[in-house]
Amino acid sequence: MTEENTEELQQKLEALYVEHRDLDDVLTRLSAEHVHMDQLQLRRLKKRKLQLKDHIARLESQLLPDMLA
Repeated sequence: MTEENTEELQQKLEALYVEHRDLDDVLTRLSAEHVHMDQLQLRRLKKRKLQLKDHIARLESQLLPDMLA
């Protein structure tokens, strides 16, 4: 992997971390305030958060050297 690719992956990873953290804050705030929210929308937010977590894990594994090689 080239240094340019590594830098690009790190930038994507940081953007995903920010989005994941923002979604976590929104979900925490909504549950703390007991705001009546559409359950479908709530499920979509939680699903998006899980998708971000999976994407972050994939990118992190690409950035880490293969320890078994």
